[in-house]
Amino acid sequence: MNRDLIKKIFVYLILIIGALIMVFPFYWMISRSLMTAEEYSTFPPIWIPKNIFNFSNFVEAFKAAPFATYFVNSLLVTSGSVLLTGFTTIIGAFAFSRLKFPGKEFIFALLVAFMMVPFEMLVITNYQTVTKLQWIDSLHVLVIPFMTSIFYTYILKGFFDSIPDSLYYSARIDGASNWKYLWRVMVPIAKPSLVTIMLLNAISSWNSFMWPQLVINSDRYRTVPFGLFAFMSDAGSDTHLQLAAATLCVLPMIILFLFARKYIVNGVARGGIKG
Repeated sequence: MNRDLIKKIFVYLILIIGALIMVFPFYWMISRSLMTAEEYSTFPPIWIPKNIFNFSNFVEAFKAAPFATYFVNSLLVTSGSVLLTGFTTIIGAFAFSRLKFPGKEFIFALLVAFMMVPFEMLVITNYQTVTKLQWIDSLHVLVIPFMTSIFYTYILKGFFDSIPDSLYYSARIDGASNWKYLWRVMVPIAKPSLVTIMLLNAISSWNSFMWPQLVINSDRYRTVPFGLFAFMSDAGSDTHLQLAAATLCVLPMIILFLFARKYIVNGVARGGIKG
């Protein structure tokens, strides 16, 4: 009993230390964003701002750069990506899970193999394609190239495979088409995996940086990460303003993750288990 207790205490101690290490950068960023320039430059550094309700840095950051526009752009891009990717993922997962067509297993295995290809290797080809289509410097160039995902299709297919075939054949006997069976039966059952896919896609779309930096030229279509990068250059030595802007950019995803972390873990776990 003593050995088990010591082991449990040791495990919890390691987890607490790891949690503190992960949380500390966010605490440092938020606390420094609430400090004045004098407090920020004080040495030794101050851990807690004198006025924890000092939001003047956030106001100045919004005045110095059009972060409201950046937020709206990121919201539109994220919403469009979540809707389109969710639709194509549902259709693709259903096709590979329930429909029968020649070469299905080979095609799916080939798609899964493509997951090993890094995104950086596809950037040049994608950039040439959108340039020919004259999509540079627009919002849809941030959505359409990423409206499909092999990884999300793989997760959802795993969940669809766990649904008994007898349910499908019963629905077909009752006269339900594949389309009706998909949206009336499979999609409601697969809600945990779908929520996971939407949340992961929302986080990925919101945090996207490299692709917007390549295809967006004007302030009008900048997203939050790209706008923050540009603001860091414009703000110069005003690090407290940079941290205030960074806090505004990161906070929505932190809040989303805190509320949705259970769905992400459960959805990935259930999507990878058959039966």
